[in-house]
Amino acid sequence: MPGAPSFAFLAKGGKNKSCGEESSIPLKPKEGLNGPPEPSCAVSWSLLAQLAHCEPAARDEQKVAGMVPILLIDDDVELCSMLTDYLGRHGYQVTAAHNGKTGLGKALGGDYSMLLLDVMLPGLDGFEVLRRLRASASSMNVLLLTARGEDVDRIVGLEIGADDYLAKPFNPRELLARIRAILRRSGSAEAAPVGGDFLNVAGLELDTAARVARCNGTLLDLTDVEFGLLQTLMRSAGEVVAREQLAEAVLGRKFHPFDRSLDMHVSRLRHKLYAADKFGDRVKTIRGIGYQLAVPAQTKLGGDR
Repeated sequence: MPGAPSFAFLAKGGKNKSCGEESSIPLKPKEGLNGPPEPSCAVSWSLLAQLAHCEPAARDEQKVAGMVPILLIDDDVELCSMLTDYLGRHGYQVTAAHNGKTGLGKALGGDYSMLLLDVMLPGLDGFEVLRRLRASASSMNVLLLTARGEDVDRIVGLEIGADDYLAKPFNPRELLARIRAILRRSGSAEAAPVGGDFLNVAGLELDTAARVARCNGTLLDLTDVEFGLLQTLMRSAGEVVAREQLAEAVLGRKFHPFDRSLDMHVSRLRHKLYAADKFGDRVKTIRGIGYQLAVPAQTKLGGDR
């Protein structure tokens, strides 16, 4: 919305250098809107409430009759309250937990479409919550919220089962866009027609309606992103699929050269294919271009397309 305040969240656990204390607050609008920025600790949380009020509900294309259930695990109580209000205005019913142990219990015992998971939690941190969630065979969509700037932390999150990540500080509109993109991917599975495609490429079998994948008869336990990657590569078996095309088709956003999330999802897919029947080396990296599902000569895609 033109003229809307531009701000971001400051992650809890990091020092606010201008105030000399740990805090979790939005930053001041950029210089040039209201003069030189003041120390961020002087800024009110009301900015987020203002942003929520200033966006007409009519522009929210994802809002439906029923609220979409989302679990938010973050120890910042005030942030949880504000995000609950903001996302609630866009059709999402947010349940908040403020520590890893409680949040994990809710995730395992509840019926949520998505988990928004802060990494820097006291006690049971976000990584351990995610590990235990995936160990339980849960396929819940997970978006990591991380204040850690190191690539290794984001990579670890993707390796252990996150569908995507968003670094703090972030704009709430970007959070909303990421949520929509992830749910759009997983939602397509629920809306898939009974007579969906059945793909067969050199031992790889994919039932797109049932969301079932097999490698030489061995069932593959794939996340929604991994399933989408395999499906896209199988539809273009033997051909190179550009990173830009994969990012749009699977992640629901444009590809950025410094975004490693696509590479990490491909890496996890390779690992699962190799563990199933040493098929991991079939997914080739074409440097500077994208990826290719290599197939033996004369092999063609089987099934309806």
